[in-house]
Amino acid sequence: MSLQLTDEVKELIEKTIRYFQGGNTNLDLKKLKGEWEGFYRIRSGRIRIIAEFNFESSVAFIEEIDWRGNVYK
Repeated sequence: MSLQLTDEVKELIEKTIRYFQGGNTNLDLKKLKGEWEGFYRIRSGRIRIIAEFNFESSVAFIEEIDWRGNVYK
């Protein structure tokens, strides 16, 4: 993963945390269903991040980072 992409992923996770804390952010976030229930999809361009958030311990678990067509496989 390139450094630029790593910075973008870090920024998206930070935005997501701010969103859950009640902040107003421009973010494409979706709660997933089915076998991914309990996870959220963060979308930015062709990149998808699948993450689970534990609000009690303030932890974000990144399950998958991949291109659009590969992430759900």
